[in-house]
Formats: sequence, C-alpha cells, structure tokens
Amino acid sequence: MRDARQNMLANEGIGRLLLRLSLPAAVGMIVMALYNVVDTIFIGHAVGPLGIAGLTIVFPIQMLLMGVGMLLGIGGASLISRSLGAGDIHKAERTLGNAISLSVLLGLLFTGIGLANSGYWVRLFGASESIYPYAKGYLDIILLGTIFRIFAMSTNNLIRAEGNARVPMTSMIIGAGLNIVLDAIFILKLNMGVQGAALATILSIMVSSLFLSSYYKFRNSTLKIHLTNLIPYYGVIKEIISIGMASFFRSSATSLIMIVMNRSLIFYGGDMAVATAGIVGRVLMFVLMPLMSIGQGLQPILGFSYGAKNGKRAIRAIKLSVIVSTIVSLVAFIPLVTNAEPIIQIFTNDVFLITEATHAARLMSLCMFLIGFQVVGSVLFQSIGKATPAFLTAIARQILFFLPSILILPRFWELDGIWLSYPVADVLAFLFVLLLFLPEVRNLRRMKSTEAIRIPSK
Repeated sequence: MRDARQNMLANEGIGRLLLRLSLPAAVGMIVMALYNVVDTIFIGHAVGPLGIAGLTIVFPIQMLLMGVGMLLGIGGASLISRSLGAGDIHKAERTLGNAISLSVLLGLLFTGIGLANSGYWVRLFGASESIYPYAKGYLDIILLGTIFRIFAMSTNNLIRAEGNARVPMTSMIIGAGLNIVLDAIFILKLNMGVQGAALATILSIMVSSLFLSSYYKFRNSTLKIHLTNLIPYYGVIKEIISIGMASFFRSSATSLIMIVMNRSLIFYGGDMAVATAGIVGRVLMFVLMPLMSIGQGLQPILGFSYGAKNGKRAIRAIKLSVIVSTIVSLVAFIPLVTNAEPIIQIFTNDVFLITEATHAARLMSLCMFLIGFQVVGSVLFQSIGKATPAFLTAIARQILFFLPSILILPRFWELDGIWLSYPVADVLAFLFVLLLFLPEVRNLRRMKSTEAIRIPSK
C-alpha cells in the first residue's frame, strides 16, 4: 500500500491525481462547513437573529482553534509529503507522532485558558448586553471539545499528506451528518437553543476523531503510530511549527479581524449588523471551501515532487490548480453578486435581516474571483517548505490589507465601508501573492527534473 501511494504521487497524471486528491477533500471541506452553517440555520429559525449574533461572536474563537489544528496539520503534512518524496519513512512517522502529541497538549492548554474566564472572552470579542447570554452559553460548551477539534483538523491533513483523501472525507461526512441529526434533536425536540447547537457540534467532532484514530490502528495506512515517535523531538517540532505557522496566523488573523469587525458592526449597525455578518460569513465560508480543497489536493503533489527534485511535474500541478481554482471562484462569485436573496432566506425569515444580508453579500463578493489564485500561491510556499513567503502570503489578505481597510473605510461609508473592505483586500492580496509567486515558479523551472520516479515494489 505504501509503495502504491508513493507511485501514485510520483507518476500518475497530474489532472487525474489532483482530482483524486481534491474531490474527496472538497466533499469533506464542504461537509465540515456544514457544522457552522447547519447550526446557524437551526438557530436562525428556532432562536432568531440574536442567536445568530451569539454564534457570530464566538466564531473567532473557533477559528483560532481551527488555526491550531491547521498549524499542526499543514506543517506536519508538508514535512510528511517531502519525507515520503525523499524516501525517509522514519522521519515521516516521527512527524506524525509529534503532531499528534502536540494536538493533545495544545488542546488541553486552550481548554483551560478558555474555560477559566469565558465571559471575558465573549465581551472582548464584541458581545453587546443582549447578545452576551447567547454567546457565553454557546462558548462554554464548545470549549469542552477543544482537544477533539484540534486533533481532527490536524489528523485530516496528516492522512491526506500520504495520498489518502478518502478517510478525511469520510470522517467529515460522519461528523456533519451526526451534527445535523443532533441539532434537530437538541434544538427542535429538546428546545436547548444555542447550548444544543454547541453540544451537537462537540459530540460530532468527538465521533470524527475516533474514526480518524482507527485509521492508523486498523486500516492500511502508509504511516504507523509508534510510541517512541510520540516523544517530542525538537527538530521535527521546529519544522512543523515553522511551516504550519502560516496557516495558524491566517486563522488567527481571521479571529483578530472578526473581533475588530464585530466591534465596528456594533458601533455602525448594532446587533442586526452582527447577525448580517454572521449569515454572509457562513455563506462565503461554504462556497469557498472547494478552493481550500484544491489547495489540499495540490499540497501532497507539490511536496512530493519538490522532495523528489521533479520541478517540471510541480509546474504542471501549479498551472492546473490555478486554472481550476479560478473557475471555481467565478462560479461562486456570480450568484452572490447577482441574486443572493434565496441563499440568505435559508438562514432566516426576518425580512429586514434578509434585505441587509443580501446587500452585504453583493458588496463583499465583488472581487471574490481573485481568491483562487491566492490559495494556490500560499499552498506553493507551504508545500516546498519555505516558511517566510508562506507566512507572508498567509497573512497578506487579513493583516496587511483587510485590517487597515476595516479601520479606514467605515469612516467614509459607515456600514458599507465594512462590506467594501472585502473586495479591497482581495485585490491587494492578489497583487502581493503574484509578486512572490512568479519568482518561485521560475526557480521550479530551473530545478533538475525527472519525468517519473519509480518506486520499486517489495
């Protein structure tokens, strides 16, 4: 099985391989997005706009925890795929063990920090007095599942790095399906409100984590977990963090932006503006998940090709990924700009909220078609182990461009200035990534290339 997967990464046609790795990832990512989307739909109809606003206030904390999982998952996946490409199975398995250990330790740390003063965090993140009870009620339960959230997020990427995209996809489908069922029971049947949504979420993630754990124990995994590899090893941890830090800062930046944004929304538009941002944010997250999956499918191909010194194959994968991601961006862009109202109505029956969210979606999506290229550019640097440009491309949109925009534009256009910060950041980030992307592509063209790498079967 190990040799077959290495041969697949080394020799299978780029188009077919990218589809093989990205399609299951796309299904899994879309399904993962359903966790928050389904919670929002149930809360929107059963609790109302204030319930949606409460979930929106807590979302930055969930993004931060997701960022920790991505730090370990993307950093570990990059090291694993490059180690497999270089034929170093021992290093790949040590990376796996260290990433799992870190996910447990960091999960315990964040659970303790979060539960120690959850009310403080809710107020810090912008909750008004009317939103506060909904946000705190949701957060207190969500934090109990921190270990499982970080473990599931990181392990999905680690498994995908060895060329197996089906297991992560299946784990996400199991979790999302269970979440929908439990939401219906806890929110509609038992009338538990936001607490029911939180409980449904953490129970679903726990089941997904157990399924992922069984992969290394009972299935034909390329890599195996050995107790000795769970012991932290400085060299491996340093490389995991240096590469994965880009993904962590991207999610952390999103959390920071959302804190600033929530406070601005309260100031310029009140509680309903927070609910508006919550709905449109869920929609954008859902439609952009296929782009993230293209990046996840590209990562093992690029990492393996770079480790094997196959620059020509890496270039072919990058070109195809840019084309496909741009097409996907355009497909998502058109309905949000032209007629988002039917989509918004899925989340709420409130007429005023539907009108405001439809208007916001149109402005926020104006330059969304540029995001596909940004994703591919960031994945390029993560996959080949270049920490500095990976970090810069990861934070460019959120920190360098979106944060200044959201601080400046509302002074001129008030609430619309917040929505217009999205397309402004998209354009500037696209130009920034392009500036770093082109020289690296030229470097790959100069790399000594071999058309195929044969992995001898045992």
